[in-house]
Amino acid sequence: MDPKKLEALRRRYAEAKGGDIHDPEFKAVAVSVFTAPDKRKWPFADPATLLGAPFRPDAAAMGDFGGLDVVLAGVPMDLGVTNRAGARLGPRAVRGIERIGPYEHALRVAPMGKLKVADIGDVPMRSRFSLSECHADIEAFYTRIAKAGVIPLSVGGDHSIGHPILKGLGASRPLGMVHIDAHCDTSGEYEGTKFHHGGPFRQAVLDGVLDPERTIQIGIRGGAEYLWEFSYESGMTVLHAEDVLSMGVDAVVAKARAVVGDGPVYVSFDVDSLDPAFAPGTGTPEVGGLTPREVLGILRGLKGIDIVGGDVVEVAPQYDANTTTAQIGAQMLFELLCLVALREG
Repeated sequence: MDPKKLEALRRRYAEAKGGDIHDPEFKAVAVSVFTAPDKRKWPFADPATLLGAPFRPDAAAMGDFGGLDVVLAGVPMDLGVTNRAGARLGPRAVRGIERIGPYEHALRVAPMGKLKVADIGDVPMRSRFSLSECHADIEAFYTRIAKAGVIPLSVGGDHSIGHPILKGLGASRPLGMVHIDAHCDTSGEYEGTKFHHGGPFRQAVLDGVLDPERTIQIGIRGGAEYLWEFSYESGMTVLHAEDVLSMGVDAVVAKARAVVGDGPVYVSFDVDSLDPAFAPGTGTPEVGGLTPREVLGILRGLKGIDIVGGDVVEVAPQYDANTTTAQIGAQMLFELLCLVALREG
């Protein structure tokens, strides 16, 4: 080793503390995290919140949501499941994950330093038993968020929450959507209800709040393919898990960006889009799914889109013995937050 180089490194780093960082970009992140040269908040201390954000339940009662740019909200409702229940505990499980962020190395952004973000708690719902009442409460809540001009990032709950969220956010104009999932979730009525987690996006199109021509569904697979006629009939773009493998992530990203265009976009991530080897903690696992690295690549490739909201759904922690599913859910929530921070304009 060059003795002069070694001596220079010793002068700069031999007595340096953890927060003594010289690169301007890295230093800016460190300044926002370290409270002293070698002190930062313990990730395992204090009550857990989504992404470690400040807890502001009071903001939910304010007309402007406390002046926040982004609200992180739990939607603990799984009355719409068709298989294994338990996603009502998803928000609690994702809150329990530590050490997500503060820096996204691929996108080179620390979103908490660019945005006013808080965990505002869970969407208030009147009944733990009535699916229709829960959906009405969710719609009313996200209508308020939309009127306040705040961007919501949500943790479910089952995927049926997507319908009332889109009704709240898309009331003034239909939204485009990037939907990463094993299932298209565009099926019809079963056993007296059409508002289950297998059909939210059919209903959103029929309600005029989701533009099917600006919707792409990625990672689709499994034995329910025969249920997704509406996706094809309405003009949605459907990429199966096999398509992701054959096309490659870059081509999938290019297709997604072409489909959603420049208009407002909602991004919905269902953890069952991943192979159950990576995400066993979900209600409707499908073998042959995406890898976390593929989904990270897709989300990162959406940098600059006009994202107006997003969600992480179907985390069911009782099937998640080693918490990997919740870990992935929290990381994807962080990626959505990074996309908000990197919105053009």
